Amino acid sequence: MTPRPLRVITYLAPSIPERFFQVIADHLGQRLGNGAELTVEARTSGPLPGDDPFRRNEADVGFMCAPSLVLLRAADDPSVELIPVAPVWADERTKGLPVYFSDVVVRADSSIGSFDRLRGRTWAYNDERSLSGWHSARQRARALATETEFFSTAVASGSHLESLRLLIQGRVDAAAIDSNVLMVERAKHPEYRVLLNVIESWGPYPIQPVVLRSSLADEVKTQIAAHLDDLDAGLAGIPFERFAPVTYEDYLSAPAVVEAAGMIEDAHL
Repeated sequence: MTPRPLRVITYLAPSIPERFFQVIADHLGQRLGNGAELTVEARTSGPLPGDDPFRRNEADVGFMCAPSLVLLRAADDPSVELIPVAPVWADERTKGLPVYFSDVVVRADSSIGSFDRLRGRTWAYNDERSLSGWHSARQRARALATETEFFSTAVASGSHLESLRLLIQGRVDAAAIDSNVLMVERAKHPEYRVLLNVIESWGPYPIQPVVLRSSLADEVKTQIAAHLDDLDAGLAGIPFERFAPVTYEDYLSAPAVVEAAGMIEDAHL
């Protein structure tokens, strides 16, 4: 019987380029010797326990936003385990750690200079399971002790890329963008440095985790972590530096991650 290819799923593309995950999948497939298949789930930043491809034995390795990791791990019989390494991106603010930020962006011609001045304005966000695009903003708005809806309109754009497009077109006033997405897009579109201003940055947050299906053989789990650790910097033209050690406690000790997981869970009860 021919061994099955490694099944890799990402919930982070297209905002983070699909080629980033394809190169990782190809690298793991080559090292393990059975090849790999990549699935892109572009509708959401991560699965809920009731919609879990790892539980259904449809995925072996996954990239997702951190709140979904916390939700999946909270199950009585968790379907996933954290791979103990995660990406470090070439952003000097990370200081070489596997973290990222949520950058609040407005048009350069806007008079808005801080988040509190966005009260009553229009906001774009990628999806409701995203820490950087949605829950970080909800947490920040609550900190301002508003008793009414903070934004006049919140538009679910579907991706950080679409949020940027809506912002540049003048259809929304602001958005919070994953700092690594913004870094890649600014390199691809130099005009963004002129057209857009970052008015606040939130974080650092622990970088989006890489997970394994819990029922994988222990030997395969160990091999996957080791093979991620030997990926080259500059992966697929992405400003990626290396994989660095992480622990599950890194995510549980981040209040923003745990609070976002609770918000997602409450919204689906």
